[in-house]
Amino acid sequence: MSQEQTHKSLDEINQSVEVPSVYETSFVQKFLAYSGPGALVAVGYMDPGNWLTSLSGGSQYRYSLLSVLLMSILVAMFMQTLSIKLGVVARLDLAQAIAQKVPKAGRYTLWIINELAMMATDMTGVVGTAIVLKLLFGLPLLYGILFTIFDVLLVLLFLRFGIRRIEFIVLTAILIVGVIFGVEVSRATPNLAQIAGGLLPTPKILTNHEMLIMSLGIVGATIMPHNVYLHSSLAQSRRYDYHNPAQVNEALRFAKWDSNVHLVAAFLINALLLVLGGTLFFHTNGQLSAFQDVYNGLKNSAIVGNLASPLMSTLFAFALLITGMISSITSTLSGQIVMEGYLHIRLPLWERRLLTRFVTLIPILAIGFLVGFNDHDFEQIIVYAQIALSIALPFTLFPMVALTSNHDLMGVHTNQRYVTMIGYLLTTIITVLNLQFVIAAF
Repeated sequence: MSQEQTHKSLDEINQSVEVPSVYETSFVQKFLAYSGPGALVAVGYMDPGNWLTSLSGGSQYRYSLLSVLLMSILVAMFMQTLSIKLGVVARLDLAQAIAQKVPKAGRYTLWIINELAMMATDMTGVVGTAIVLKLLFGLPLLYGILFTIFDVLLVLLFLRFGIRRIEFIVLTAILIVGVIFGVEVSRATPNLAQIAGGLLPTPKILTNHEMLIMSLGIVGATIMPHNVYLHSSLAQSRRYDYHNPAQVNEALRFAKWDSNVHLVAAFLINALLLVLGGTLFFHTNGQLSAFQDVYNGLKNSAIVGNLASPLMSTLFAFALLITGMISSITSTLSGQIVMEGYLHIRLPLWERRLLTRFVTLIPILAIGFLVGFNDHDFEQIIVYAQIALSIALPFTLFPMVALTSNHDLMGVHTNQRYVTMIGYLLTTIITVLNLQFVIAAF
């Protein structure tokens, strides 16, 4: 199938944002024009699964797992760069590119695997939003879960604004969340020397079984399939002369800047969460296990001392609500990419969103009735959702490394040999670690 025969990825936004010509000189103007897709991707690195692993990691091991978080985000930067290159150079998203290279049986198999991964991503948003609605408004979990059906209206409202305004809304949300946690961590007065020490890897991570499992959870929650699919499509949202090699090189350059800057922001927010857990809850013997523990703990002077106040706990819950709602936009777009790329089925976004949400709600509600809608048991759903994402990850990363190493597809932008070797090595390590995480979880 030729590129001309393939529908544009996310046709609603493809080449919808004009950027300066390569012959213009303002770095700032160009950076701002290309900036945005990285913010949408970065939100995926701040979903409830990341919150849970970062907070739990801090409460159990203080700042020791900051090194794991740092390494995970560096690997994510590498993988997102390959995703960007595929989108900009080949003008295909990852699903489209894979579908062109595999037979029908393989295409359907990969679609099922990735569709389940999209459901798992959506599941973390549903559970996280339902829990925060209970914390803030006392809404029972059952009603909170059903209420999330209506976030399709939020997604549709945002999409009517156009991709540029969505990018601005998401970036604003990231800044708000960052400020909230920055204030809370600064008021908690953590030990900066210990934080710096936590950025250095320690052999204990590999020798302590429980610490290793928590580390694998952080890795599994950080590097997720839907972000890779999403970025390969969003990288095509800028309009420029892609027949001009100089312009393509510049698009790659600024798209990488955009990605890395926003992934650094995602790292800082997750690091703030881990530091918050390590500073305020480490002395509780690592008993932190739920969002409600943090919410209640931030109001309890016996746990957090002078920091305790309803305002701090409300800000924490509000930040969780923001990221849960915003992540629903990216999960919808990722689901559309996977369905259109693998099956060539194009649905209106509201139909796609409703279909995904209803399918996701069925197992959530079934589990809810079995466990009596218990908060702690529901948070385990988030953990198992990370396992589903871990299982799907190799089926995303291996093809992406192979495709970006294909000279027929990538031309002069084909991965250099060392990049291909690093890509396969990192993917193999991630696969082995995630398999260990899956085996340990069961």
